[in-house]
Amino acid sequence: MNKDTLLRWYRTMMRIRIFEETVNEKFLAGEIPGFVHLYIGEEAVATAVCSLLEESDYITSTHRGHGHTIAKGADVKRMMAELYGKRTGYCKGKGGSMHIADFGVGMLGANGVVGGGINLAAGAALASQLLGNGRIAVSFFGDGASNRGTFHEGLNLASVWRLPVVFVCENNQWSSTTPYRESTSVEDIAVRAAAYSMPGAVADGNDIFDVYEKAAQMTQRAREGGGPSLLEAKTYRIKGHFVGDPEKYRKREEVMEQLDRNDPIKRFVERVLEEGLLTSEDLTRIDHETLEEVSSAVAFAKESPFPEPTEAYEDLFVEAGAQ
Repeated sequence: MNKDTLLRWYRTMMRIRIFEETVNEKFLAGEIPGFVHLYIGEEAVATAVCSLLEESDYITSTHRGHGHTIAKGADVKRMMAELYGKRTGYCKGKGGSMHIADFGVGMLGANGVVGGGINLAAGAALASQLLGNGRIAVSFFGDGASNRGTFHEGLNLASVWRLPVVFVCENNQWSSTTPYRESTSVEDIAVRAAAYSMPGAVADGNDIFDVYEKAAQMTQRAREGGGPSLLEAKTYRIKGHFVGDPEKYRKREEVMEQLDRNDPIKRFVERVLEEGLLTSEDLTRIDHETLEEVSSAVAFAKESPFPEPTEAYEDLFVEAGAQ
């Protein structure tokens, strides 16, 4: 990998990590309303996959969608403003954490419904196929979503019509408070691809190089008209299901071991420094720049106005023919 790509990867992963750590802090301080679900520990997946996409390509996300949104190129200021419920946010403060979207960069939306983005991605891929515009779609979802009907319906339809879509299952080991092995009939979710006549592969979701290599094959297949693929990225959810989750369902030692041994950013840093691909000065500069960027986003959110109550029913419908 060339140096520019590695620097972009690191910047994106750190942007996600610092954004999420800041959101955690501000939520616990009572500054952010509603619920937030953090992407800490899974940064390599969104970063690698989205680095293979064009701005015009589509992604669909989940309730844990901040990382996907950032990796696709969204503005962290508008994201933070949305979390604060401000008018300058992506949904004008009315959507919150689980409904951030930025159509301008192909991010079709986070989704509070488990597995809700799978068929939306298939629909976006169908539109691209019919229009012949060369765009592809990627659907991010969790291991729990792979047990829902939308998963099977979406993969079947995508295979029947050979749609240009990549399904990315982020297996972070936990479906809310349930270990995935207690609710899923297979060890590797990727094997389910065979039932729908599409390629399936397992990637080490905390190794950005492995995710990139596997995802590159699948995105290329989609662009060349080869049809859909299923990528399972085995990763780990460092934080609880939501901020404030007491996490009585798992031992703290398990989490700390994963954070120490399997943190995707730590693994990336160790590799690029050991192999001389980047310098500590390169990484430190990005650390400082990203901290300033997220700090500026918080200031922007705090200074922005709340929407007026009279705006509650605005923007509910899009006029026919509007973009």
